[in-house]
Amino acid sequence: MGIVAEIAGHEKDLGGGLRVRRLLPSLSRQSVGPFLFFDHFGPLVVEPDADVDVRAHPHIGLATVTFLFDGAMMHRDSLGSAQRIEPGAVNWMTAGRGIVHSERRPDDLRGRRFTLHGLQLWAALPRELEDTEPAFVHTPAADIPAIHETGIEGRVIVGRAFGVESPVRPASPALYVVLELIAGAATLIPVLAPQLALYVVDGAVTVEGRPIARGTLAVLDGDRPCRLAAAVHSRLVLIGGEPLDGRRLMWWNFVSTRKERILAAADDWEGRRMPGVAGEDTFIPLPTLRPSL
Repeated sequence: MGIVAEIAGHEKDLGGGLRVRRLLPSLSRQSVGPFLFFDHFGPLVVEPDADVDVRAHPHIGLATVTFLFDGAMMHRDSLGSAQRIEPGAVNWMTAGRGIVHSERRPDDLRGRRFTLHGLQLWAALPRELEDTEPAFVHTPAADIPAIHETGIEGRVIVGRAFGVESPVRPASPALYVVLELIAGAATLIPVLAPQLALYVVDGAVTVEGRPIARGTLAVLDGDRPCRLAAAVHSRLVLIGGEPLDGRRLMWWNFVSTRKERILAAADDWEGRRMPGVAGEDTFIPLPTLRPSL
């Protein structure tokens, strides 16, 4: 299995000092398996007076997948969900025909310094489920299966790999694995999915002897296992799955196979016709520049 592309991503400021590295979508590739959005945020030392809250905002046509390495976030949505997420747990939110949510500093961390570090991915919903009913599922860290090999620890967040299977149920075949390798550790990555990519969260690894730097998404190709090695203590993520059933249109927080659906969602948000989130009195307004899809 060789490397067909390396994506360095770009930095994006979400406000309040919260900057993310965005790997997907990129100019060279829209998606890997169902995943068409990949943000790595932190590690960020959040000062007591810093505003890193993400106000209420809408989504359609996708599922958000949130996973933390450090810190905590409070999720609230228009279904009435109110869920704190901590390291190792998984928040899977299906937007479907439309959902609104916020992500804020938990009340017990207000006025305190803490470290925030994690990933948020979006998975496109299959064409026939784009307008499904919205849903939210939280899976605690204790229920996420662990990987134990010599020099390697990990968790299978979504899908099946290394002999274990996650209880998280995606809408289409998907894989999401977090691995941690001690210095000098090596393993074979089996053929886990038709599309597969590796992201180096920290440290540095080689794939078939080719160095992959921190913050790089390496898209893998081939039908043979590949050798992964770490010269220093490293943490990485594998994502993948079945290819999307057609290209997706993306604008702001909306994903769809149909331009008119995105335009309608934009009008609904601007007209305040989407459901609200209990306890939220602020929201992120629609961008002034309308989509040209």
